[in-house]
Amino acid sequence: MPPLPAPVGELTIWPYQARFRQAAQAIAEGIFEVLDEELDSNVLLVGIPLPQPGAEATAACLEPADCGLDFRHFRDVLARGQHFQRTEPWPLPDRDHMTTEMAARRHQALGLRRAMQEALDTLDTPTGRHQSFAGWPIRIGGYYVMTVLQLNRKALRLHPSLRPNRFYTDGRPLAASLITAAIFRFHEECVKSLTEPEPGSGLLVRPRETEELVRAAGKLLMDTPAQALGMSPATAKLFTTCNTISSLRYEGAEGVGKLLLARRRHPNLEEVFALTCPTPLTDYRAVRKLLEMTTADVSLLADGENVYALGRQIGPYDATREDLFLVNFVTHYAWEFQHDGKVLMRSHYGLPSLPRTRLNRSKFRKDLKRIFTLTDPVKVERLWDVVLEASRQKHGTLVVVTTEALAEADRLKLQCTLIEPVPLTPLITRLITAIDGAVLVDPESYCYSIGVILDGKASGNGTSTRGARYNSAIRYVESSPYPCMAIVVSEDGLVDVITKDSNREE
Repeated sequence: MPPLPAPVGELTIWPYQARFRQAAQAIAEGIFEVLDEELDSNVLLVGIPLPQPGAEATAACLEPADCGLDFRHFRDVLARGQHFQRTEPWPLPDRDHMTTEMAARRHQALGLRRAMQEALDTLDTPTGRHQSFAGWPIRIGGYYVMTVLQLNRKALRLHPSLRPNRFYTDGRPLAASLITAAIFRFHEECVKSLTEPEPGSGLLVRPRETEELVRAAGKLLMDTPAQALGMSPATAKLFTTCNTISSLRYEGAEGVGKLLLARRRHPNLEEVFALTCPTPLTDYRAVRKLLEMTTADVSLLADGENVYALGRQIGPYDATREDLFLVNFVTHYAWEFQHDGKVLMRSHYGLPSLPRTRLNRSKFRKDLKRIFTLTDPVKVERLWDVVLEASRQKHGTLVVVTTEALAEADRLKLQCTLIEPVPLTPLITRLITAIDGAVLVDPESYCYSIGVILDGKASGNGTSTRGARYNSAIRYVESSPYPCMAIVVSEDGLVDVITKDSNREE
């Protein structure tokens, strides 16, 4: 192949390509910042030129042109994609339902996307900062245009995942993690926009809201256990099922318990007793009632469609089988999806999230430095030990760090329990966070009052999907005239560090 010419200036495939990339970047930031702000998403566009008879070879188009990639890296993508198309069998079993032309286009697109991913994998070294994911190629003018999503490699590795490169029975890829599912949903959104007239013009298509896309990713992830259990993911709807069950109360009590998902007679399951008539998972109230019988080691057993017994997990489980999953109903409207002891997804009021480290030490230190100009390593470490111990409180708690803890304790003395100022240790922290209400602490780790009922004006930054503890912390931090921060530990295990800056960013 003759060498491609260097591009002159910035190539433009269509007038709105820069605006389209900016819109795609905003969608990616919305999705992946909700999941983990450390994922640091970045979106590029790569245009692979189609050969034009009798015309000079055209360079690949990159948007933005200064993205740090060299257009020459993609010179062989089209030829490589054609190679995959010629040499690899049709991967999708539904070819018989397509016309010959449709099947050829689909096969060509599959080969081209694989070739693009191969080129990106070559560029993404194991020690590199980003890992790149190629989208589906869409023809615009004389180019095949693909979105490329880049995520922070280190942050990706922190989150557990199932085995990659598994597929639905119709050949589509299965999501191995919530992040993978979100990547699929992001690319689907981009494809939908790229197929519209003049994508990026901003007049024809309004992208879905971030929460809607994250929910769609959660639904997609729950297709994976459905597939493993031999069910049709389209009819299983496990995500909706688990959300509905978790939202129900039984005689006023929250739903707490476990549901093991596996085929009946799985070698790692032992039935305590079986139901004569299995209860459909879609009989939500009946399943919620059965959940009352579960204990720490006895769970409901379900095959994805019906609850058929109560039982327990036994023996060593071969995690490579990926055919035994756990749904842990944590509290009201909150549940976790687990495999082999690892939490793959949490759902709170129907919104999926990744299991987070209970506190980010580096970010906490930066917050202390920014808010209180606190840099003394001894004082920082002492305060870190306090909030780390508070984050282990099973029933949730709230710690407020403020420069005016003594004055605030006096101001709120009618709605708190005053104590003699005491430097907090992990033991004292464990004792005072066992009761309701906030704990007022100064940056020196001295505590002045416990069981505090916080006040503050509504700021518009609260959310109805979180409890009173979280929303009262936001109101207090927003209203306080003093430097302060709040550490909110929820009953479902979430830990939020609330500052005025973080509220403005939201």
